Amino acid sequence: EFSHPIIGSFFGTVGISIMLLSSVIGSYNSSAQLVVWCIGTLITLTLSVLMISRLLNGNAAPTSAVPAWLIGGVGSLDIVVTGGAFTASWTHEVNLLAAAIGSVSAIVFFILIFSRLIHHDPLGAAMRPSKMILMAPFAVGFIAYVNLAQKVDMFAALLFYFGLFLFAIILYRLLVKPAPFSATWWGIGFPMAAMTNAAFIYAGAVGGKGLGFIAALLLFVLTTSVIVLSFRTLHALLTGRLLSA
Repeated sequence: EFSHPIIGSFFGTVGISIMLLSSVIGSYNSSAQLVVWCIGTLITLTLSVLMISRLLNGNAAPTSAVPAWLIGGVGSLDIVVTGGAFTASWTHEVNLLAAAIGSVSAIVFFILIFSRLIHHDPLGAAMRPSKMILMAPFAVGFIAYVNLAQKVDMFAALLFYFGLFLFAIILYRLLVKPAPFSATWWGIGFPMAAMTNAAFIYAGAVGGKGLGFIAALLLFVLTTSVIVLSFRTLHALLTGRLLSA
């Protein structure tokens, strides 16, 4: 699976998950948080090197450029999202390295994927929910940038609003033409969670009832989606359809 040009990208979620767990651990032990963050960072950067190096081998089919490719870039940005609070000079340099890798690779992959979606056949039904990942670089990029800059400025606002714009378009398309349920529907979870966090950060910095309502609405949509996906997954597992392939 790791060698697959599409499925292999999802291995990047391993490092992302470990880094997100480090944020939770930080509430109990800062030293353990740093250790877990370092492990997740090392895994994420290693996978980014391997995945990008593999693409540079050439002969990649244009149709293999799918939203899942962005996970490599988003994973590097998550290093900054989860490690931006560290004050050591070396962690700051690691965060800058990760921000550079994540932001530039996300831009390149986003353009390639957008071009593929426009000029080639539509994604298969099972892959349609993964379009939500297109929003992730802007939502995660917003949080990473705010962590580095320690402020919400004009550039951060542009990232946030374009991510919100993409979210509205993709959500509408998924609701109008929903794909049959499969495990790939879980791909909508982490980009929606990132967008929700970004909305609360932006609303907290800028203020206003409208922004607060948008953040609360995103949280409601995210929570509802996770609940529905959990029940649908459990039902599919108990009826023998989830693992039938």
